[in-house]
Amino acid sequence: MIYTLTVNPSLDYIVDLENFKSGCVNRSCAEKIFAGGKGINVSIVLKNLGFESVALGFTAGFTGNEIEELLAQKSVKSDFIRLADKSAFSRINVKLRSDKEESEINAQGPALTEADIAALFSKLDCLKKGDFLVIAGSIPKSLPQTFYSDIMARLSGRGLRFVVDATRDLLKKSLEYKPFLVKPNNFELGEIFGVSLNTREEVIPYAEKFREMGAQNVLVSMAGQGAVLAAADGKIYQSPAPQCHVVNSVGAGDSMVAGFIAGFMETSAYEGALKMGICTGTASAGLEELAGRADVEKLLSAF
Repeated sequence: MIYTLTVNPSLDYIVDLENFKSGCVNRSCAEKIFAGGKGINVSIVLKNLGFESVALGFTAGFTGNEIEELLAQKSVKSDFIRLADKSAFSRINVKLRSDKEESEINAQGPALTEADIAALFSKLDCLKKGDFLVIAGSIPKSLPQTFYSDIMARLSGRGLRFVVDATRDLLKKSLEYKPFLVKPNNFELGEIFGVSLNTREEVIPYAEKFREMGAQNVLVSMAGQGAVLAAADGKIYQSPAPQCHVVNSVGAGDSMVAGFIAGFMETSAYEGALKMGICTGTASAGLEELAGRADVEKLLSAF
């Protein structure tokens, strides 16, 4: 089974504006609201591709209720922990789209208690050998930057396949537990090493360094430039992305993660998984909502 963990899920409120002026009253052209958070996005796309998963994490308040309802409408299984604090609510992230520009306001999310974390660990302890655990996204300020590596340390040695999509120390500290896959983008990878990585050729040596540091597979997303994969077989695979008019970039990287997992499960081949990941991420970027199987197959057939 595939499990995804979104510690800090959200409602993503997307607002389209003809013109945005700071300090003024602005009126929208259209609004949409989605269940959000990187792990949740992975679960949605996996479902769209024909793979079952269970979305784990924490929800609270009326926004948490809506997150769970939106996932149920998409037939995505979830097993969230409801926070006991009645004043808490899951965060709302706002994306403003105007004049081909996107601006985001991401909320902090509710604080988590020791009892909340213990409840999560109790669920994670039930995972079995061969299961995937996708750990993705940001964490509330109440948690340490070792939180993801603490989870992996607790579950180490059980034969789980960890997938980590995070930034900075959350990602770097996970490497010693030899995750099956990590997926930084080129900017996040460059930030860790203090360099600027703008081309696939520039990314390759640093993707290899990440693999040397412990990750089995290092998938570096690069938006329209495609991706680089430093694979567990010791080879480097790389590919440009299909051409795409970007409609909504939210969830494109998460879609790549879901596509890679689905491609690997279907083919057991790193090159095939890379192509599936790139086409899934590109398909989502070209749509208002996350890509479905037909959207991905259309790109794959012409890739």
